[in-house]
Amino acid sequence: MAFDIDMIKAVYSQMGDRIAAARKTVGKPLTLSEKILYSHLYDGDATEAYERGKSYVNFAPDRIACQDATAQMALLQFMQAGKDKVAVPTTVHCDHLIQAKIGAAADLQNAINTSNEVFNFLESVSNKYGIGFWKPGAGIIHQVVLENYAFPGGMMIGTDSHTVNAGGLGMVAVGVGGADAVDVMAGMAWELKFPKLIGVKLTGKMNGWTAPKDVILKVAGILTVKGGTGAIVEYFGEGAESMSCTGKGTICNMGAEIGATTSTFGYDDSMERYLRATGRDEVADLANGVKENLTGDAEVYANPEQYFDQVIEIDLSTLEPHVNGPFTPDLATPISEMSAKAQENGWPEKVEWGLIGSCTNSSYEDISRAASIAEQALNKGLKPAAEFGINPGSEQVRFTIERDGFIDTFEKLGTKVFTNACGPCIGQWDRAGADKKEKNTIVHSFNRNFAKRADGNPNTHAFVTSPEMVAAIAISGKLGFNPMTDTLTNDKGEEVKLDPPTGWELPPKGFDVEDPGYISPAEDGSGVEVKVNPESKRLQLLEGFNPWDGKNITGAKLLIKAQGKCTTDHISMAGPWLRYRGHLDNISNNTLTGAVNAYNGETDKVKNQLTGELGGVPDVQRSYKAAGIPTIVVGDHNYGEGSSREHAAMQPRHLGVRAVLVKSFARIHETNLKKQGMLALTFANEADYDKIQEADTINFLDLTDFAPNKPLTLEFVHADGSKDVVVTNHTYNEGQIDWFRAGSALNKIKEQNKA
Repeated sequence: MAFDIDMIKAVYSQMGDRIAAARKTVGKPLTLSEKILYSHLYDGDATEAYERGKSYVNFAPDRIACQDATAQMALLQFMQAGKDKVAVPTTVHCDHLIQAKIGAAADLQNAINTSNEVFNFLESVSNKYGIGFWKPGAGIIHQVVLENYAFPGGMMIGTDSHTVNAGGLGMVAVGVGGADAVDVMAGMAWELKFPKLIGVKLTGKMNGWTAPKDVILKVAGILTVKGGTGAIVEYFGEGAESMSCTGKGTICNMGAEIGATTSTFGYDDSMERYLRATGRDEVADLANGVKENLTGDAEVYANPEQYFDQVIEIDLSTLEPHVNGPFTPDLATPISEMSAKAQENGWPEKVEWGLIGSCTNSSYEDISRAASIAEQALNKGLKPAAEFGINPGSEQVRFTIERDGFIDTFEKLGTKVFTNACGPCIGQWDRAGADKKEKNTIVHSFNRNFAKRADGNPNTHAFVTSPEMVAAIAISGKLGFNPMTDTLTNDKGEEVKLDPPTGWELPPKGFDVEDPGYISPAEDGSGVEVKVNPESKRLQLLEGFNPWDGKNITGAKLLIKAQGKCTTDHISMAGPWLRYRGHLDNISNNTLTGAVNAYNGETDKVKNQLTGELGGVPDVQRSYKAAGIPTIVVGDHNYGEGSSREHAAMQPRHLGVRAVLVKSFARIHETNLKKQGMLALTFANEADYDKIQEADTINFLDLTDFAPNKPLTLEFVHADGSKDVVVTNHTYNEGQIDWFRAGSALNKIKEQNKA
């Protein structure tokens, strides 16, 4: 479980020189984000000033973290890379495949019973290739990383979009697809378009019911789910310094919901306190020695408009608790306005469930503040009107909060304490009655609230808020309950009011744990055998995708024209489908089943142009593949928003889709498509989306001239014989075009390793 102290020393030893060289080249003071980015250039040469948002740059991350659902495909790919050991410190965390239903012990045992094949595979691959393994029940990847591996000024990538949580400890931590992780595991560069910079100046200090969660809920309302795309969000100011490290992590975590590449904070006293509380005194001592490199230059924060592409200012002293949703995390509502807004929109005001935890809000501080509300309810004779559930962030947090009595407090209110895992946050929730699809409301402290996300019910209205507000609203049972002004009736018929939450930034008695759940890899894994049963329904060894034949794609059909929001949940649902994350062919049976067909407004119902009949999207696509007919997918804005799951790119590729043409992409998904040898294209004229007809035949006119900065032209031949020629843009550089030519980035790696 070592935190790679030699690696951290190496990062800090070169940081000063690289920052000085970059500052000289750029000719201006640097933000924290720029300092970390320039310090992690793959070739170490900062002689070129990169144009934000335009140039792809090669970086050398310090470490990699993979959650179990995405690790399966990432490691299946790494097994083909021809390497004996990972080149960068890497860990695997088993947190996604544990379903919440009964309670921690029963649910964990059920997960082991049903997914042992996958857990054994991940453990054996980790053991063979020098990867640290966190077993089921150890905790949620991002909380475990924050407690053990994150460090100020570092760069990390992870196969989960909420890898950005580590920004709470001053890292540039970025969610990527598995193929990106494989590149770095194999010792190659990680490629990223040099981000733009958004500065968020925090003034004042939080008080009362306001929590760090409210900062990002407010920012999400300002920037929307795509406003941070292609940018790093850097928080600074007195308000940032007044906040706990885990509170900073919460804010960075939900930065994924605004499309941000990542979010980060400068190193300060709260980070030092957290490092020391989690047993990393040596890291804190090292960080203190290079403090000036671990925050932005003073001139930057004094005049942020000169150094950031956009600046937002939030006064924490006046910030009101927010409740965001439903169905999107950027629909921000101050609690004082929620009652009226719910009535206006017809949202169910009765709250059925309150859920606390997930990687976003599962720290000791979060649980202690929520527990203070639960304790008040007990003392004031209040019975919760809604059901309660909690997912602790790690075994270390769970063990400590049990020792300190918080679990006992919650259980006296009838709370279900689930496993230290993602659970309902990612759809791993066997919620009683969800199959009835009744209209209802839940509140949670998670990060995402897309339709069907938590329980599979499209009519569940999920609202995002802080843990303490979840507790208060769940006790009241009313969506619009404002604990700052409203009262509740207790068991004696008295009107009582909840006091503001109290809690501890860090446990007064220190953290404690008996078994954190970590397994070290073998020093020499050459004798470890990784077996995959060819009859397995859960795991499948990969075969390389076919390379491009060098010709224009012609005679293609439209698989689906997706209308409106099409997230990775719509393209490759989670929940029960998580069991197939290691079996590409089986999981491909959920491909685009959640996307809304623009021609009939329905999901999983598209016209098969070979038969004229309607069918499920995967079934229709398989018929095209069997007939040797290429297809394309057309989509709307921010296509691929949400999780980093590369399955959303691999599945269409596996089934024979050749291109995805949309108004705009979410960053990670666009990269994932490129990595898998797909064409990720955007309309040069967004209005051309409306020209695409259901029965079109599509021909690429100039794919044979595929080159950087050169648009591609597609011909759409309509059923009546008329045509529309559509110009499309792309962001491929020469190296990414090589991925397309080779059939995938992995194919290219294998070529290079053979050379």
